[in-house]
Amino acid sequence: MNRMVLGAVSALLLTGAGLFWWQGQAATEANAPPPPPITAEASATDGDLEDIPDEDGEGMLGAGLPAGVNEASREQKRFNRLDRNRDSTISRTEALQPRIAAFRKLDRDGNNLLSFEEWAVVTSNRFKKADANGDNTLNRAEFATTKPKASKKPGCKC
Repeated sequence: MNRMVLGAVSALLLTGAGLFWWQGQAATEANAPPPPPITAEASATDGDLEDIPDEDGEGMLGAGLPAGVNEASREQKRFNRLDRNRDSTISRTEALQPRIAAFRKLDRDGNNLLSFEEWAVVTSNRFKKADANGDNTLNRAEFATTKPKASKKPGCKC
């Protein structure tokens, strides 16, 4: 009985200490002072401001993006690939569309249910195909043949 009470009290103490520590870290970050403002004297000592290009890129060397092209981030491109009807929302159907072809390959009887037997047959066939010498084990060279094929990356769209 004493061990249970002692364990419960120590668990509460540790939880309380963790909460106080966590709140102390958050309060320190939230109340951090802002960086000092840059004055004309400090910026003059940092270097010549005339060497820094403007935000419009005037004075920069090299080719920029072609006219009318904006650079989309990786997440924007990924979102646009899934948003087939371009309504700026991804429906459940649009999100699951890339997986349908792979599911249909596994669903042999076409009932839209993947049974263990259907999955096991495909997996067993892949193993048999990879096992070149027929000893029911895969060595490193045989296992390397099971690597998924890399998708073809498009070349430069320049």
